[in-house]
Amino acid sequence: MELRLLATFEKVADVLSFTRAAAELGYAQSSVTSQIRALESSLGVDLFERLGSRIRLTEAGERLLPYARRMAELAEEARTAVAVTEEPSGAIAVGTMESLTSYRLPPLLEYFHHRYPKVRLTLRPTLGDETRQALRQGTYDVGFLMEPETEHEGLEAEVLAPEPLVLVAGPDHPLVGRTDLTSADLAGTQLVGTEPGCPYRDLFEAELREWAPPFMEFGTIEATKRGVAAGLGVALLPRVAVAEELAAGTLVPLAWEAPFTLFTQLAWRRGKRLPAHVRLFVEQARRLVSEQRG
Repeated sequence: MELRLLATFEKVADVLSFTRAAAELGYAQSSVTSQIRALESSLGVDLFERLGSRIRLTEAGERLLPYARRMAELAEEARTAVAVTEEPSGAIAVGTMESLTSYRLPPLLEYFHHRYPKVRLTLRPTLGDETRQALRQGTYDVGFLMEPETEHEGLEAEVLAPEPLVLVAGPDHPLVGRTDLTSADLAGTQLVGTEPGCPYRDLFEAELREWAPPFMEFGTIEATKRGVAAGLGVALLPRVAVAEELAAGTLVPLAWEAPFTLFTQLAWRRGKRLPAHVRLFVEQARRLVSEQRG
């Protein structure tokens, strides 16, 4: 089996689209189709079921996929082992989320931009479930998570730091100055937040479900902060994301403690042999992100 054919098969299996696979690989769609047919012919099995405009893996394709990934990783490891280079290079697809990209990762991204210009970082904005699935499928090389759990099926994960959360309001909000607020005290309070799927938003909403307070979605952290500062409600956000506003007094912390703890983590597929430049990224993320405190 040719590695080129296996690489094409792996890409089609990841995205489940000949058209998208061709675009990402830089091939004509006809080339992708002919490569898959050549691989199927050499193996004597169908690897994909064609369902009109959609495709899915056959049982044979499901069995082949982990072998294709292992062979691709071994080929990359072999190339890295014999390559004569003094400077790390290669592409890294990184799954991340807004709060981490904006407030945790800038030192890491700046470090790589200046120190390792031949390492090409591609940031893919996704939330927990989508990031984990993309890591398992091999679409992402590594992914940043912000979760209460630190064990994830099929993944290796390293906790970089606990992620402190703070409930914030505008300076004139009626809850400012209240002490020892309980979840029941928030009943009837307008809540402002990011989109569903954001871990701290979902946990906060679940905690207050018994009292069913209203929830206003602003989508992004920046929009959420502006809405809260304007007096539209209160929001639970990572402390690192509101540090400047707290210092300036445009947002005020409320005396409510979240009954859950989130951890910023870096994850990759279990059993995956990380190329040297990806290992370097993991090492520097461990150093630079772990050093920060919210």
